[in-house]
Amino acid sequence: MVASEQGDGSLTSTARSMAEALCAGFRAHDDARYSDAVEAFYAVDRRQFPRLEDADVRDGATAYADALWAKDAAESECRNADGTLRAVDLADADWGAVHRCFRRRADALGIDPAYAKKSALAWRRHKTGGDYWTPMQEAQLYELRAALGTDRYPDKPSEGQSGFGPEAARYALGVELHDMHTSHHWAQAVAVMTPYYERILREHRDRDRRDAARSSPRSI
Repeated sequence: MVASEQGDGSLTSTARSMAEALCAGFRAHDDARYSDAVEAFYAVDRRQFPRLEDADVRDGATAYADALWAKDAAESECRNADGTLRAVDLADADWGAVHRCFRRRADALGIDPAYAKKSALAWRRHKTGGDYWTPMQEAQLYELRAALGTDRYPDKPSEGQSGFGPEAARYALGVELHDMHTSHHWAQAVAVMTPYYERILREHRDRDRRDAARSSPRSI
């Protein structure tokens, strides 16, 4: 079903399946199941970026998984024999590979290149300590703008212009819920992220309807 044909109920159902796939991708990463993570992220990106070539969408999804695995590689170099993390060493480690993966994703999906820098910074701070949620939300602002097809997001109507938008905040909350590693919190993450994808799908639906209306022959 194309976006222009989706009613609100179908749109919400699709958005929920995307939220479930995103969580499945992170759980696959936690379990070191690389192929499963790629396929889960691809399932999300295929609907986030429906007008892009399939090869570019797959490369963008693969790059996201590669960034997470590159992060793991950096962490493995900074662990003690008992598995504990040397956070100070990790903060000083080379995160270039992580940045390059996020940049590959940005290039494949038409996201502002600043997404790569902010994403790498967010995930480094997520492990080493400090404010990771601000660069995380800024990174998602860039991704949301690409998925929505507008640089105006979050396009707030009045005051409070300094935030990154409710969907970007939802993504950061989703990461927090992931960190709890319980089935209860995973269910909350799906609930939190469903409106995130609803926002994207609704914009796609409305855009397709506008395009269809413009291309329809006018009655004389």
